[in-house]
Amino acid sequence: MFRDVVRIQGKDVLTPVSRILIGDPGCTYKYLNTRLFTVPWPVKGCTINYTEAEIAAACQTFLKLNDYLQGETIQALEELAIKEKANEDAVPLCMAEFPRVGMGSSCDDEVDIKSRAAYNVTLLNFMDPQKMPYLKEEPYFGMGKMAVSWHHDENLVDRSAVAVYSYSCEGSEDESEDESSFEGRDPDTWHVAFKISWDIETPGLAIPLHQGDCYFMLDDLNATHQHCVLAGSQPRFSSTHRVAECSTGTLDYILQRCQLALQNVLNELDNGDVTLKSLEPSVLKKGEDIHNEVEFEWLRQFWFQGNRNKLCTDWWSEPMTQLEELWKKMESVTNAVLREVRRDGLPVEQRNEILAAILVSLTLRQNLRKEWHARCQSRIVRNLPANQKPDCRPYWEKDDPSMPLPFDLTEVVSELRSKLLGPKA
Repeated sequence: MFRDVVRIQGKDVLTPVSRILIGDPGCTYKYLNTRLFTVPWPVKGCTINYTEAEIAAACQTFLKLNDYLQGETIQALEELAIKEKANEDAVPLCMAEFPRVGMGSSCDDEVDIKSRAAYNVTLLNFMDPQKMPYLKEEPYFGMGKMAVSWHHDENLVDRSAVAVYSYSCEGSEDESEDESSFEGRDPDTWHVAFKISWDIETPGLAIPLHQGDCYFMLDDLNATHQHCVLAGSQPRFSSTHRVAECSTGTLDYILQRCQLALQNVLNELDNGDVTLKSLEPSVLKKGEDIHNEVEFEWLRQFWFQGNRNKLCTDWWSEPMTQLEELWKKMESVTNAVLREVRRDGLPVEQRNEILAAILVSLTLRQNLRKEWHARCQSRIVRNLPANQKPDCRPYWEKDDPSMPLPFDLTEVVSELRSKLLGPKA
């Protein structure tokens, strides 16, 4: 498990919680501008090579836990639907103070309920609070030190459930029997707390978590409420099962996007250059946007995490090599577009239309390359273990003969801007 370097308000922050993502092969989960790549659990029909037998056994166990929690969630959602249909007062946790939207007519649809519990990943968390003396205080209700601040879980399927299995390393079975003597919460016991979103007037609710406890966030609770995790005194693991919104976050998705971008390639020459089928501005723009998506949402996200994704399995090695090869071909596509823009016989109006279509994407590429390069050398990553240190990849020197364009696009962007502005001057 690893502490993540996440991006918050333009700054890199090292999370106090160590994490690892387990789930469906080829699936990713993005939070705080950081894309995590699954250690795949052993689903039927997929061959997975784990680096150790213990890791294989652990992934199998978490898949079984996932199936169990999925069944518990479906049962809870069905019970909730029955109560709401009967117009009873019972509502999900913390919902009494908030107007109910209701499950809607799809409640009767068994498929809909199952889809809300179709957990495709679990994000494992670990923290030893004794090694984290600088934890922030909960700011609104005096609840004590937070392991995880107030938040909504990100990038989940709308109205899907979240199931959490909590295991705190408590010293003894009777550790919590004196809880009633505390005014407020027992600071030695881990808690999950809920509050109405963006509301600090209505009191929040902190619920103690003991060894083996589970809790479920059902229906729209994650949308209407924020939650935080309040640190106890002992180390704690949790397994947080989610229906990750993967429409743009699977390996199959990004490979299909690459194929879409490269449909515009007419011929590949022996020297690596390509010729294009179309110079239609919308086609060129889509190609450059996908080029950016592959580079900054996948390649740089993956390699920013160093070699840690290879420590449990080699599953991602071949796909990332494939993505890098496709990305490199897109570099040749960009170079082919630039050749056309620089061609003397190209009509001025057509040149300006092409420039207007691609300039934003290329400017963004230059800015993001600069940002990622700086992140890979920032102070916060210097003390990471060697196998977790970021790798600024892809990266190449200016005169690298294998690359059609420079890494630093400053001069290219400047040239294109001058060409676009030139006829108007």
